[in-house]
Amino acid sequence: MNQEYLNFIEAKKHSSINYGIEPIELPDQMFDYQKHVCEYAIKKGRCAVFLDTGLGKTIIELTVARNYNLSTKKPVLIITPLAVAFQFIKEAAKFGIDDVSYSKDGTYNTSIVVCNYERLDKFNSSDFDCVVLDESSILKNFDGATKASITSFMRKVKYRYLFTATPSPNDFIELGTSSEALGYMGYTDMLGKFFSNNEKNIKAQDKIGNKFYLKAHAKDDFFRWVSSWSISMRKPSDLGYSDKRHVLPDLVLNHHCVRNDEQWVLNGQLMMFTIVAQSMPEIRQEQKMTIQNRCEKAVELSNQKDYTVYWCNFNEEGRLLGELDKEAVEISGSMSLDKKEGILLDFANGNITKLITKPKITAFGLNWQHCAHSVYFPTFSYEQYYQAIRRFYRFGQERNVVIDLVYSEGQKRVIDSLLQKTKKADELFSKLNSTLNSTYTIQQREFNQQIQKPKW
Repeated sequence: MNQEYLNFIEAKKHSSINYGIEPIELPDQMFDYQKHVCEYAIKKGRCAVFLDTGLGKTIIELTVARNYNLSTKKPVLIITPLAVAFQFIKEAAKFGIDDVSYSKDGTYNTSIVVCNYERLDKFNSSDFDCVVLDESSILKNFDGATKASITSFMRKVKYRYLFTATPSPNDFIELGTSSEALGYMGYTDMLGKFFSNNEKNIKAQDKIGNKFYLKAHAKDDFFRWVSSWSISMRKPSDLGYSDKRHVLPDLVLNHHCVRNDEQWVLNGQLMMFTIVAQSMPEIRQEQKMTIQNRCEKAVELSNQKDYTVYWCNFNEEGRLLGELDKEAVEISGSMSLDKKEGILLDFANGNITKLITKPKITAFGLNWQHCAHSVYFPTFSYEQYYQAIRRFYRFGQERNVVIDLVYSEGQKRVIDSLLQKTKKADELFSKLNSTLNSTYTIQQREFNQQIQKPKW
């Protein structure tokens, strides 16, 4: 067989390392549940850590990195969303973890290196035995090439970690991509073992829904399997610890439905009444037809607020919000990474009081407890919705958080979908937490039957 092809196949294989190391050093300042998570993850070696916002993912990631650096004597790479790297540097100083740096160009001289997903191409995976992905669910926001490069970077690393607050809340099968990234069961193998599909759903590619569904008899085994390579917690009591220090203030969700003043035209026919958008093209048309009304309502709701974040989806929405609210500063996708980072830091430090952004750009990882108000234009993405809210509504927030949801009459399906996905996310966390300490073993049957050959 061609040696070049053999090398190609070898490069596609995952590392066979199955276990981690014994913990060497844990900061005394850590809470009891944080030490619990650290010990579990460090021993596991390849692990997904599903911790809700504000529970200390940053210090846990730094501690994991510190232990592997002490053990392997090689640098550890932590990959974060944009502008989150500065929070790691600040948290490391707070807990006395030194020798940590933020690299934008691939150069470093410290034992723990923090970089952004967008700058990963400047690093070489062979330089690291341990890599940590912060807010790993953000991977779905990148294009195919970027996502593939991150997956390829991780494949040969011995010790791999995924940290996120939202483990595939609206689609259980996406957990397969996490398993595959960690080097456990592959995505397609997982589908064959735990999921089924039907031809009708597969053909309905344009419908909103999943073409695969979890087999009824395999549901418990599926969650036990996920728990075998992950740890999940929404509050300390999930792991048997006290919630006394982690009580959240109230979350106030206000729904504001604005009118669509324009008339719908479907199949060349002028509609007399406002309709509920059904397909994705109709929903996008409804959003564009109501930009003016929704933006005016959003700015009205932000009046008299000390800090506000506007979460929009279209460039036209961001432009109009900036015209209506002169205090607001917009982050756009066309900006350089350094400029985006500068605006985010200015908002975090209180130099900017009103921020206009998109969930897919800045909804992950940032701590904005100084702000207690936001205006959100809903879409079908529960993950972006949850992450956006959790920039403010997280442990450490001292004020009640007000989230104003602004949508039009025709977007009823969007709101209904978010409610349904919220229910599924709660189910996912409940199942993960209930199977936390259970074990799951993949049974392999030995074939020992005599082969019946045809008489001919």
